[in-house]
Amino acid sequence: MLIRMRQWICGAAPLPEELFREFPRRTGVRVLEAYGLTEGTCASSVNPADATVRVGSIGLRLPYQRMAVAALDDEDAFVRFAAPGEPGALLISGPNVFSGYIDPAQERGTWVEADGSRWVNTGDTARQDADGYFWLTGRKKEIIIRGGHNIDPKSIEEVLHEHPAVALAAAVGRPDAHAGEVPVVYVQLTPGAAATEEELLAYATAHVGERAARPRVVRIVDQLPTTAVGKIFKPTLVLREIEDVCRAVAEELQVPLAFIEAVQDPARGYVLRVRTAGDPDTLRSALAAFSFHTEFVD
Repeated sequence: MLIRMRQWICGAAPLPEELFREFPRRTGVRVLEAYGLTEGTCASSVNPADATVRVGSIGLRLPYQRMAVAALDDEDAFVRFAAPGEPGALLISGPNVFSGYIDPAQERGTWVEADGSRWVNTGDTARQDADGYFWLTGRKKEIIIRGGHNIDPKSIEEVLHEHPAVALAAAVGRPDAHAGEVPVVYVQLTPGAAATEEELLAYATAHVGERAARPRVVRIVDQLPTTAVGKIFKPTLVLREIEDVCRAVAEELQVPLAFIEAVQDPARGYVLRVRTAGDPDTLRSALAAFSFHTEFVD
């Protein structure tokens, strides 16, 4: 029996634009980006097979799946549904959604009461355009996704907090052309303590039980960025990693950089802005392998 494959559905992690365009060129099979999580039976939205795929979008909600973007308050309580194009928390509800966790401790922040229904707060942030397509803009839960595998940053941070020289640790995902993200850790040392990045990396490698969660790099900083209330602000660290990735790629390609800035755009997520001192096409092609957006500016 001959089976012809017409399209692939991908999820779990953002798909780099270069891979999205190159895969069908080489195989003749379309790629449809989709979205789902275990709590929603792994399927909530997908780009329609009979329409032009919108690159970077996770598509339209599936039948019977209620899916919405909402504004939540500081306690994750419902305020209102977002307007088209407005970013907010991504919520799902419907017959495919689970009834709850066995462990009551995991229930906190999971449910949102809105429009007379109980919704799952996915932990992702998104926007919905005027045509109903959803676009992910970030992750509130700060999960690191390595090759489609979810890594809880706490599993890394708690290990390093046990080291006597470490006062604070913050694990984030570094963009990676192959795995999507790899974990790196920023560390603030205890006053008066001494430790090297190599020592802390060896300690983390030896004590983080999950192999995929073992950090690629440990970076010691004088002070971790914090919010006005003293909470570690991880997006700043992610922006540093994006800029560092660009510098590393540019150096490898011997492309001189005239300007580089990574920013967090409310509607698009992480955006890298770059200006080169010469022809940008080589660098543009290389950066297309990463999931963050790149803009070449004049």
